[in-house]
Amino acid sequence: MDYDPVKDRFGDIIGENAWLTKPFFFLLHVFFLRSWYVRRELKRQIKVLKSRASKSGIHLKKDGGGRLRMLDAGTGFGQFAYFVARRFEDIEIDAVDIKQEYLDRAEIMFLRSGLADRVHFSVEDLTELSREGPYDLILSVDVMEHIVEDEAVFRNFHRVLRPGGIVIINTPSDQGGSDVQPGGDKSFIGEHVRNGYSPEEIADKLRRAGLEPSHIFLTYGTSGSLAWRFLIKWPMQLLHVSFLFVVFLPLYYLAVLVPGMILHAMDMRRPNKTGTGLLVVAGKK
Repeated sequence: MDYDPVKDRFGDIIGENAWLTKPFFFLLHVFFLRSWYVRRELKRQIKVLKSRASKSGIHLKKDGGGRLRMLDAGTGFGQFAYFVARRFEDIEIDAVDIKQEYLDRAEIMFLRSGLADRVHFSVEDLTELSREGPYDLILSVDVMEHIVEDEAVFRNFHRVLRPGGIVIINTPSDQGGSDVQPGGDKSFIGEHVRNGYSPEEIADKLRRAGLEPSHIFLTYGTSGSLAWRFLIKWPMQLLHVSFLFVVFLPLYYLAVLVPGMILHAMDMRRPNKTGTGLLVVAGKK
């Protein structure tokens, strides 16, 4: 199915309204297990970067000068840029996406939230990234599965990343990523150009671009994949048939939310031996 049209409908509903966008971001962070992993890793790696800055005698300031710089590569609705901007006042963010309509809505919402001085939005094709950097941190969440020329993107990440900087990439794995079923090759999400990466494949591509992977986690193991089906896949399939099903979602989630949160917590409790998602942390020497 085409996932983006359903997602765009939600974007149209919330529009530029900060009062609607903030709870919408909260729900995205709750329902999507990838957000649990990404936010945890952001906190870990930002702590590492701040520690390095402190040891180098760099004093980070909330009012500018000495701030860390982050590139949110494929910001979408802007929920991760918002998470970082709200939680870490000494980080400046460039949030880029290929879709102007996403950026327009996000920019107005951030302006109304008082965060526009530290979050800057612009249209960018990551394969032809015009940004110069240097960035201390690059975040790419569920973007690489949409781009054919992925190694061009990794080379651009290397170019704009500061030595010692960190890249965090979240993407489907080749173990059933994009909800491909065993023995099949058709993705649940029609916009994906690849179903997923193996840890070895993405590591090799990053190394060819000059980036060295330090951690590769399999996410969406047995419990996480089960939660994905009834928290995301089944509701999205109904909404794809008719968006009128949205009126039944509150009752549906009232029944499945607690089991879903338990399954998410179980997925993150210990390393997964298999999983349909990948979280990759890489650096520039």
